[in-house]
Parts: sequence; C-alpha cells; structure tokens
Amino acid sequence: MSEKRDNFIRLAEGRVTRAIEAIRVIGNLSNRSNYEYTEDDAKKIILALQSEISDLKKQFAPKSTNRTDKFRLRDSSRK
Repeated sequence: MSEKRDNFIRLAEGRVTRAIEAIRVIGNLSNRSNYEYTEDDAKKIILALQSEISDLKKQFAPKSTNRTDKFRLRDSSRK
C-alpha cells in the first residue's frame, strides 16, 4: 500500500473510533435520573450532530467533473 493510503487508514481508524466514543458519551446525557434537559435541548444536540454528518457526506461525495463556466440556452449544434 502507498504511504498516503497507510496514513489515511491509520488516521481514519483513530478519528472515527474517537468520534463514535464521543457520540456514545453524549448519549449518556439522555439518562434523566442523572440529568435534566428539555426536548428542545435534545433536538438541538441531534440537529447539530446531523448537520456535521451531512457536511461530512458532502466532503466525501465524488466531485462533479462535468461543470462548465459557460451558460447557454441554445443548443451549440444549432446556429
């Protein structure tokens, strides 16, 4: 494997593992015998996490290669 691939695997495994652990710890806040929170608080936490996951998906999505800088209404084959 290439050095870039090895670095990606090493860093991804560590970072994703830490992110999963952090999410689980956030989930512990749902224990109402230990914490007091509103449904609005819970919704804000979930929305923030979902927003970050959405941004993450966009970052990993394949980039479109068929972009053009020119705008045309008329078909270029017709003149």
